[in-house]
Amino acid sequence: MQPSGTTTVERALDALNFFLADVRDGLGPYLAIYLLTERKWDEASIGSVMSIAAIAGILAQTPAGALIDRSRAKRALMIAAAVAVTAACLLLPLLNRFELVAATQALAAASGSVFAPAIAAVTLGIVGPKAFAARTGRNEAFNHAGNAVAAAIAGGTAYWFGPVVVFWLLAAMALASIAATLSIPPTAIDHQVARGLDDMEEHGASQDRPSGFRVLLTCRPLLIFAVSTVIFHFANAAMLPLVGQKLALVNRNLGTSLMSVCIIAAQMVMVPVAMLVGRKADVWGRKPIFATALAVLAIRGALYPLSDNPYWLVSVQLLDGIGAGIFGALFPLVVADLTHGTGHFNISQGAIATATGLGGALSTAVAGFIIVHAGYSAAFLFLAAVACAGLIGYCALMPETLRAATTTSRTTALASLNE
Repeated sequence: MQPSGTTTVERALDALNFFLADVRDGLGPYLAIYLLTERKWDEASIGSVMSIAAIAGILAQTPAGALIDRSRAKRALMIAAAVAVTAACLLLPLLNRFELVAATQALAAASGSVFAPAIAAVTLGIVGPKAFAARTGRNEAFNHAGNAVAAAIAGGTAYWFGPVVVFWLLAAMALASIAATLSIPPTAIDHQVARGLDDMEEHGASQDRPSGFRVLLTCRPLLIFAVSTVIFHFANAAMLPLVGQKLALVNRNLGTSLMSVCIIAAQMVMVPVAMLVGRKADVWGRKPIFATALAVLAIRGALYPLSDNPYWLVSVQLLDGIGAGIFGALFPLVVADLTHGTGHFNISQGAIATATGLGGALSTAVAGFIIVHAGYSAAFLFLAAVACAGLIGYCALMPETLRAATTTSRTTALASLNE
């Protein structure tokens, strides 16, 4: 493996995470604003499109993880995914039918499923397991910084050019992310370490089993963590789009700009939170940090209904920076803890992300129907209650996953999967 501390590779990873931030999630919450204000769709239809896209992403997660585990063309896969996401989103303004809009967003979501495992794998393959926690925190910090800058640009230009500006911004960021990907030397990535193997004797064909689904179903802590992430995303995924819809209904022209303010506010909090998690996760442990994310999420959902004032909504959105900042930095660390030495780090990420995506997919659809029948406040309070229930279950059932030693043998790792 190449030296992990080289300035060139470190800067390349920084740039990749920064520019890919606006590409990996496609249009994200801006999709809801665009469909609401430009296409005049109702909240239930918007939620259905977002759920269809999320389901497509779910179905692609585990195959994407398996592909990253096996492939030595990780850079090419990220470039292809960036092109596919951008092309699918740029087609959206040209389409009117529900089926076609849903299809483009499903393609974008499926392609975007490559990014998370690919970035985690490339990072692990470059820096190794000992530096992985700190580097993951740095990755997330640059990812959030990229989101903040993109949101600032979108917010600053949408007032004059309308919501369509986010499409061209996405294209520009995609081109920059491709350049950043190509700047990572292919020889800097140890592809065996990238899949969770450290020792050459562990690189044999026997590592082809168990599959990602079996890892998820036979490792009790991994299963508990998967359920916890489902609950986290079910409670979290719909909140920002719902805030965006409320802001757009108050002022159509300022809807995208105010959404950008919400995103920027949260991202500014996520940057230091991600850096803190990266530095302290090996000291404080994983469990108390993730419990904090669930608690903050429950509080956030309960605070939104207290006022429709834009300043209040943006202020509450700051709490998203804590929850999302923790989750983004901690997720690959917990998976790496539980799959170390098995060679299935990336497919396990995909398997858990499949479960996680299920929560996000259901969130927007359920919240949309609740709004239609009971209003926005009822939807926010329901999501807060779900987060609270998840916090109680997580604290009661989830063990600490931080390893006492820096390495785990293959025998130990495989045995832990069957506990």
